[in-house]
Amino acid sequence: MQTETRSQEGAPALATREIRRFTTDQKGTPMKTLRAGLTALVAASVLLVALPGVASAATTGTTTTTFTLTGGAISITVPGTTVNLGSVSVAAGTVSGQLGTITIKDNRGLLNGGWTDTVSSSHFTTGGQTTAETIAAYWSGEATATSGLGSLLGSQPTSGLAVVVNAVQTAFTGGSLLGNNSASWNPTLIVTIPAAAVVGTYTGTVTHTVA
Repeated sequence: MQTETRSQEGAPALATREIRRFTTDQKGTPMKTLRAGLTALVAASVLLVALPGVASAATTGTTTTTFTLTGGAISITVPGTTVNLGSVSVAAGTVSGQLGTITIKDNRGLLNGGWTDTVSSSHFTTGGQTTAETIAAYWSGEATATSGLGSLLGSQPTSGLAVVVNAVQTAFTGGSLLGNNSASWNPTLIVTIPAAAVVGTYTGTVTHTVA
């Protein structure tokens, strides 16, 4: 019976110890004090974030970078030596032959660029002889080489489309061009021999212009 009484008497003391365990930390500091300290720490953290000029360290940075491209020029290359169309009889009616490669290089770097090559021919004459005027016809043929993006087309792809070039005619065009481009072709010239022609070597000039 005494043992039972001691157990009952020790129960309040045990309960008290358990209550203190849940209301203090391991060092015996009251939980109320701990809660107050934690509240103050949170408030200080919020204050630091709110203060102007105080920022967290950046982990990513960006730099705007630019450069400029300038445009070049458009140019034309034609055969640099005399082109011989051959030798025929004065009764042949016509003489014809290819002029050699014509090349346009467009290094202007345009967006939706374009260009037109035109051609014209002088009359062909021989020495000091007076002859009837010759008539020259021209057809571009298809391109022999192209580069770049866009439409690069000969204006007379077949002989049936030949045009008289004693007046200026369009020979080749570039359209809807993007950036640099080039085109080459080897046109054919057909010279009509007049009935009053005399024997001899005839000379004339074929002019290509790009714009």
